[in-house]
Amino acid sequence: MKKNIVILTGAGISAESGIKTFRDADGLWEGHDIMEVATPQGFYKNPELVLEFYNQRRRQLLTVKPNSAHYALASLQDYYNVHIITQNVDNLHESSGNKQVTHLHGELLKARSTVDERLVYPIEKDILLGDLCEKKTQLRPHIVWFGEDVPLMDKAINITKNADILLIIGTSMQVYPAAGLIDYAPNNIPIYFIDPNPKVNKNDYNNLTILSESATKGVPKVVKHLIGIAL
Repeated sequence: MKKNIVILTGAGISAESGIKTFRDADGLWEGHDIMEVATPQGFYKNPELVLEFYNQRRRQLLTVKPNSAHYALASLQDYYNVHIITQNVDNLHESSGNKQVTHLHGELLKARSTVDERLVYPIEKDILLGDLCEKKTQLRPHIVWFGEDVPLMDKAINITKNADILLIIGTSMQVYPAAGLIDYAPNNIPIYFIDPNPKVNKNDYNNLTILSESATKGVPKVVKHLIGIAL
């Protein structure tokens, strides 16, 4: 029976592939206030602006490729039952061969109905004003905006509860509810935290290993170690 590895990933792993992190140092998202482009209210106020904001993100996503950290995580699947829970809205985990990926904050390469969130469609082109779902209402990005429920949170909690090993990669663990997932992991399991600026107190967790490195430097090291102990 393969052990369960649960991997929580954030913007840091995608940034090394060239994906722009939405939020700048001044708190703006590509020059926009978060309320303008990442809330339901912003969408209803100016849908064209919001659609174009995510169209630009989608176009950029289609120009980048997974990096060595993504591929290293995919290689773990030969030795472990691997679940990736990501805050990222790109498809780089899937593109590198990872099979079990849960997107907490949605996916750029999907659109959904504005009246029925169950109506979700794959999309690589721009979403334009006037593009309709089968219920004849406007399509929107399949993104979880601020103020909206995180529909896959319960699934992510259940996955984390069954972890034998936990990896946290490229995230500050400051954005909730995703940051709270670590508290659902079983006590005393090995936890590896890989981030250049990890914001976690080592004394808060037993069996915690911190690598203050980028994903492409730290992840291959941890993966090599984990494959070694699986053999």
